[in-house]
Amino acid sequence: MKSVAILKTLGAALCLTVACSVSYAQDTSASGAAMTSAAPATSAKKADRKLGYTVRKALSKTEGLDVSKINVRSHGGAVTLTGTVQDQGQIDKAGEVAQGVAGVTSVSNKLKVKQQ
Repeated sequence: MKSVAILKTLGAALCLTVACSVSYAQDTSASGAAMTSAAPATSAKKADRKLGYTVRKALSKTEGLDVSKINVRSHGGAVTLTGTVQDQGQIDKAGEVAQGVAGVTSVSNKLKVKQQ
């Protein structure tokens, strides 16, 4: 009688151990999928950062354009210019230069003329 009770207890413990390890394996695979989906988000951020840097560099090389008060943000190829410049001509020039950079799909030019 005692050996039957011991076998039942061991069988129950084995079933419990297997059930726990299966649920653990499922949890790690779910978190693994979450980790792989985070990688494209990181590479997208890098691409946005690189595009913003490229636009900023193009603006700084433009004659007659003061970029010291211009901020450049990019997201998925869309570039936003914010800040202040000396005159309307610089606003127009900055928008044209930004649009001409490879990888830019659209430009939101929110630059303003600096109030004297």
